Amino acid sequence: MVQIPKQSTPSSPAHPAVPTSADVARLAGVSRATVSYVLNNTSDVRISEPTRRRVREAAKELGYVPHAAARSLRAGHSRTVLMPAPAVPVGPLYGQFLNDLQWALGRLDYTVVQYGSIGAEGDEAARAWAELRPVAVLVPGSGIGPRGVTVLKRSGARAVVTLGPTRVDGAHALLMDHEEVGRAAGAHLHARGRRRIGVVVPAEPGLDAFARPRLAGVRRALRATPATVRELPLAYDEESAARLAARWRDLGLDAVFAYNDEYAMLLMRALQDEGISIPEDTAVIGADDLMLGRLLRPRLSTVHIELPAAGDLARLVDRAVRDPGAAPETHRVLGATVIHRDSS
Repeated sequence: MVQIPKQSTPSSPAHPAVPTSADVARLAGVSRATVSYVLNNTSDVRISEPTRRRVREAAKELGYVPHAAARSLRAGHSRTVLMPAPAVPVGPLYGQFLNDLQWALGRLDYTVVQYGSIGAEGDEAARAWAELRPVAVLVPGSGIGPRGVTVLKRSGARAVVTLGPTRVDGAHALLMDHEEVGRAAGAHLHARGRRRIGVVVPAEPGLDAFARPRLAGVRRALRATPATVRELPLAYDEESAARLAARWRDLGLDAVFAYNDEYAMLLMRALQDEGISIPEDTAVIGADDLMLGRLLRPRLSTVHIELPAAGDLARLVDRAVRDPGAAPETHRVLGATVIHRDSS
């Protein structure tokens, strides 16, 4: 019988010890309380800048990171601000707003978490968000009702802020009136002498919350005039734009508000391919004031949309967290200004 000699198994290296705040305190030559004050950005304790720098350098050298759960236990609440991911793709304008908001909240020592709750809506979505025990929730659109606000507050959320067309009982509200965007576009086209105006309504699901108010705004702007308004369903693809452009002459339209700059550029290219001159045959206006629209020929007229300042919203969240019993605030935050360029 052949015996196979046993091979020694190399011993695995010991798992490195997790650094603690006590380790940071020893290396920095301060107390553990000082480490806690510095790394948790406690503002009501005076600590010199050299000491703060020494603590941060020691923490960095040791690879020490404060434990979020432990900090939450000490504070009685988390520092997590939850932002449910929008149910529809966001454009560059809204995407930049979200980035700026995350940065502004980070400067106030909040951790921003984006949460995707695909398929969950209303109160069901609120229960899913509540499981994460956020200290605040920022809800885009109309994705929550009063019962959902109650669920979140009972789970420990000190602030619920909605960003949409209407306010929700119990929540702070940043009202975004997209009807004003359509009103501005419609008034501009009428002032340019256009009387048969089409309005693009995206076929993509989820955009009705923005598109329908914009269509209503155009109709409101033209209500007391002889101008006509025609709704134009359009999917965001070249085939759909080509089909719409192919029957444009039959529609008899002399202008179009194309929902936003991206749909406007899509449709404008298709119209030009059909030999329709812009703006001579048809004036075109979008919304969002994207840089790419300025690079087109003809340059795209647009409605510049002014979203709330990220710093202002971050401070609203911070005030609500510090004083959860305060009455909900309501602010109208969306501005709309036409920028006239060559396409109209």
